[in-house]
Amino acid sequence: MDGSRGESLRGSGSPPRTTTEIRHLYVHAPFCARRCRYCDFAVTVERRPESARWLRAIEAELALLERGGEVRLADRIETLYLGGGTPSLLDAGAVAGLGGVVGAERMAADGFEWTAEANPESFQSETARAWARAGVNRISFGVQSFDPGALRWMGRLHSAADANAAIARARAAGIDNLSLDLIFGLPNPVARDWRRDLDGALSLAAPHISLYGLTIEEGTPLARLLREGRIRPAGEERYRDEFLLAAERLAAEGYDHYELSNFARPGFASRHNRACWRGAPYLGLGNGAHSFHGGRRHWNERDWARYATRIEAGGLARSGGERPGLGQRRLEKIWLALRTAKGLDPAALPPAALPLLGRWRARGLAMARSDRIHLTPRGWLLLDTLAVELDAACARPASSGSPSPSRCKRGEEDAIRGPPPGEDRILPQLTATRPPGL
Repeated sequence: MDGSRGESLRGSGSPPRTTTEIRHLYVHAPFCARRCRYCDFAVTVERRPESARWLRAIEAELALLERGGEVRLADRIETLYLGGGTPSLLDAGAVAGLGGVVGAERMAADGFEWTAEANPESFQSETARAWARAGVNRISFGVQSFDPGALRWMGRLHSAADANAAIARARAAGIDNLSLDLIFGLPNPVARDWRRDLDGALSLAAPHISLYGLTIEEGTPLARLLREGRIRPAGEERYRDEFLLAAERLAAEGYDHYELSNFARPGFASRHNRACWRGAPYLGLGNGAHSFHGGRRHWNERDWARYATRIEAGGLARSGGERPGLGQRRLEKIWLALRTAKGLDPAALPPAALPLLGRWRARGLAMARSDRIHLTPRGWLLLDTLAVELDAACARPASSGSPSPSRCKRGEEDAIRGPPPGEDRILPQLTATRPPGL
């Protein structure tokens, strides 16, 4: 069913499906005015996107899924995340149209969170007011840096002044739940004062800040620059130092480091991300969107034009799917628990795994709090390594010896594709924190 052609949900002879009630919804708006040098997301470059066509495709995909009995939006959903791409490039009325597709009654739950992503240069006063009227109550701004040279090098179209103005426009429209994205670990020879960027973010007093470590992905302009020898990746020491400096500075300013890349003042943690980290079902609509429900994952066609054409032809636009096996689910549960400040309950682990937790604590990689174990910022830098290590300890029989890397089937059950246990190096997994659904 996860082939390259339009998918019918009611093929003849198909077994009946169990309908999953969805309370967490991700919607992808793929349009960008320019592709940044580092970007490998499912985006398409259009300064004036076809907002009406996009909205029709989203509405049609949701209708197909609900008619087929695969999912049903709950009478009261808890979170809606509009990501991209650059949703602030959409026509002002398109976001209100999305609210109409979801339904005002569904968005009436106490504590309902509707996040929309925006770039500062395209977030105008009209956009802010239209989003507030539609029901958007949280905005995530792709600021990335306040340094003019770093912004130009990344391919960003905004300035530090634009970021300040965008924040002011959101607040003037009555939206105070704001988040800023910052990128650290820029390659050499990009000159950027990371301390000044942190100062700039703190001066805006946004209640939520996300940090993303830069990685070089194949197929991006950044990868080409690396091949040509025109850049050198940031060394592990600088990557580590910038992350730890930010963690210390933000904690001192009253932010809770509640997940490896996310910091929030009390009451401002992302509800959408938290739900998905704890394993709640979620539905992703749009090109490149991922879903998890009914014990299966699905992901859509990445290319916007192919996605839209397949939806308009009356079928779904999925490009793949899987049902995680027991080993993969165990590893992912460990990984998701370790990436949050809540951590995990040692009582839920087999006795053979407990000495490993003690070694982590001795090395300053983990701490005990309220009968739970959670990673420190230094431990989070090694999240993938530690998750695989703990999974191997949980998988081995109580009478066996030390964990073996072969216990985790590389490529089959190692969903995070980290290094094998014992390979103690800093990983760029801090990029893997985009909203679940993309």
